[in-house]
This record gives sequence, C-alpha cells and structure tokens, in this order.
Amino acid sequence: MEIKKNSIVEIYIDDMTVEGAGVGHIDGAAVFVDNSVVGDHLEIIIIKAAKNYFVGKIKKILNPSKLRIENDCASFPRCGGCAFRNISYQSECEIKQKRVLDCIKRIAKNDTVPNDIVGCESTSFYRNKAQYKFALDRDGNIQIGFFARHSHRVIDCENCLLQPKEFEKIVKIVRNYAENNNISVYDETTGKGLLRQLYIRKGFATNEIMVCLVINGNRLYNGEDLVSELTQNIPEIASIVININRDKTNVILGDECQTLYGKDTISDIFCGVKFSLSPHSFYQVNPIQAEKLFKKAEEYADFKGGETVLDLYCGVGAVGLCTAKNAGKLIGVEIIPQAVENAKQNALANGIDNAEFICADATTAAEMLANRGITPDVVMIDPPRKGCTPELISTVTEDMNPKRVVYISCDPATLARDIAIFEEKGYKLKEITPFDLFPRTPHVENVALLVR
Repeated sequence: MEIKKNSIVEIYIDDMTVEGAGVGHIDGAAVFVDNSVVGDHLEIIIIKAAKNYFVGKIKKILNPSKLRIENDCASFPRCGGCAFRNISYQSECEIKQKRVLDCIKRIAKNDTVPNDIVGCESTSFYRNKAQYKFALDRDGNIQIGFFARHSHRVIDCENCLLQPKEFEKIVKIVRNYAENNNISVYDETTGKGLLRQLYIRKGFATNEIMVCLVINGNRLYNGEDLVSELTQNIPEIASIVININRDKTNVILGDECQTLYGKDTISDIFCGVKFSLSPHSFYQVNPIQAEKLFKKAEEYADFKGGETVLDLYCGVGAVGLCTAKNAGKLIGVEIIPQAVENAKQNALANGIDNAEFICADATTAAEMLANRGITPDVVMIDPPRKGCTPELISTVTEDMNPKRVVYISCDPATLARDIAIFEEKGYKLKEITPFDLFPRTPHVENVALLVR
C-alpha cells in the first residue's frame, strides 16, 4: 500500500520526540503523531508525506498505552506550553533523562552517564512568571493566552495550571478592563493596536506580585480604573507597570517602563539572598527547584575560600550571589543594563562587597577580563539556549585557564556541543546532573562540571 497524504493507517507508538510527539514507523520510515504516547495502538490519518518521514493525526485510539493519564487542562493540547499532560510524570522524567544521555553520547561523543534526573515535587503552580499574549479571534473577541505549538495563533488560557492561582484573577480583571474600555489589541502583521503582552511576576518567598502591561503606545487609557480593580481584588500586588514597546518585533519588552502603582520592582528571597526584580530581570522561573540546581552548582564549584569566580550570563546575579558566598571575589557579566543594575543593588542589599558586575556581551567581557589579567579559579556559565560561542570557550580555556567550569544549560544539545569543544581545549566532563525545572513542558536543565 502506498502511503500518501490522507491515507488512513494503523500504527504503534514506540518512541517520543523531545517536543512530546509520539513516534511510530511504517516500512522503516518514522511517523510523528502529536498527542500520542509510547505504547499507543492508533488509527491515524497522514497529514504530511515527506520523502523520508510522515506526520500523522490521531483518528482513533484503538488501544491506549498504559502510560496514558487523563489530561487535566482544558487548553491542552491546543496550547503549546505543555507537551506531557497526557503521560505519567515518571514517564516524562524518563524521556528527559534519555534525551540528555542521547545528546551526551551522540553530540559530545562522550561516554559519561548523567546522574538521575532530579524531579520536581510539584508539577502544578510552580512558575513565578507568565507572559500572556493578546490577540483577537475571528469574531473580534479578546484572547489572552499562549501560542499554539509551531504558530503565532493565540490560544485563550485564563487558568494555566503551571501559574500561581492569583494569575487567573489578574487575567480576568485585565480582560474585563480591555473589553469595557474598548482597548485595541496589537496585530503583529499590521503593527497596530495597543495591548501586546500581559507580563506577571510573583516573589514566592515574599508573595509580592508585579503586573506589567506591554503596550504599543505611550499611555494606558483609564489606567487608574485598572489599578483600582487589581489592587482591591488582589492585595498581594506590589507593583503595576506599563512597558512601552513600539517596535515591530517579536522582542517582548521595550526599554522604557512607567510605574502606575507601588514600587518599580518587587523582591524575592532565593537561596537566602534577597533579590530585587524589574520586568527586565532574568530570574529563575521555578525557584524551589532552581535552589536544588544551584546547590549542585555550588557543590561542583567546590569553593575552599578565597577563589576568584567569573559568572557569565549572570542576569540579576542569582547564580554568583547564591553560590559564591565563600569565594574571595565574584565578577558577574550580563548584557542587559537593567539586569546589571539589579545585580548591583542585590549585592548591596545583601551586604556582599566582593562582587563586581559588568554590562557587556559575555564573549567581549571574557576577552576584556583576560586582557586585564583576570585568571578566575572557577568560571560559571549559564548561557541562553544557543549556548556559548567558540570564541568565549577559547578565551575561558586558553586565556583564563580556570581549574573548574560549572556549566548550567537549558538545552542538552547545545550543552553537548560545547562540552565537545571544552574537551578539545583540555577540559574533561567530570559529572552532569539533569534537573526538571519545567514539568509538563519539553524543557530539561542540566548542570555540568568540567575540570582542567
């Protein structure tokens, strides 16, 4: 039988992709089926027939996998935020563990076996930050939610099970305000409309909440009504801010913020250190689980006292300030100016006087510090998903020559690629531990120790 688009076939799912799609095979060719689970026996319809693979859509579940669980979210699987709401958490962790092992073996060409993944105690309400998109549906109704997978189509989602429960109330109040005041919604195609994003942060230790509306304009019509409604119904709100972003771009935040209510920042306590957070601050999204990761990073750094520590991609200084308490000097590097100012304030507020923070690109700053003769004992790296540049790795390994590199990564593939480069430069992967900071999503974090 020739398999082509719209063909209906039976298939068994025997694997899963890192994005949560099930994988089966027809005559040796892979078939990718969203929302399927390993062990499923399915009847599917082929929606794409490529040269070497197929994409299918479930028509009927003939025999469900034993790994399946009942989905508990009304927006899944339409919303692209979660990938694993239909399987047990144990199975999800096994998939992520397998992904890390596969990347280390296949990409880094390394036989090191990762430690067991550190799972999360709670798979719900663990995020301290949400970025909701605004859109209009076909009937002109306001949608506030998240993108569908592989698209810019917004799926309305007031009650996201990953966010604190107060966020649902905030979304409802903002929706009512926008509808009652006929506030326009941004259209990324035309670049017109006011409301772009609803950005909410919560300090889990302090219970302080920041509400930030990202707008394509200079002011919010009847903003005092929104402030009144929010503060009367949610007393934990400590800051209401508008962020001005008039650029036709996918970048969420603009440079300018205006505080409508309360403070310019909110505070939180993380690993015993108090942090001040602005809308621009990079900060760990799952602080309870991140504390475990940071403790592992501190263990890998193995501070004896008096070391010089370089913290690259430092954000608001969380990694360095939390782990380098026993070090002699901490140097943090971050490219976002607001985050650097937050880091300096955080060091001052916590009485940490051995920290220096530099606003620069990590590669450029590493070269500059090397030229200054800075030779750190430990380099801690927490880069974005794309990982490190080859130039940065060369500067760290050849010019700085630290004893240890502690690499925190949000992408096993780029981590594995960089591990291979570090090993070429004379550093050996000593140990790696995966952490599940984002249950129900496809993401997995790792902390790796590389020793000279």
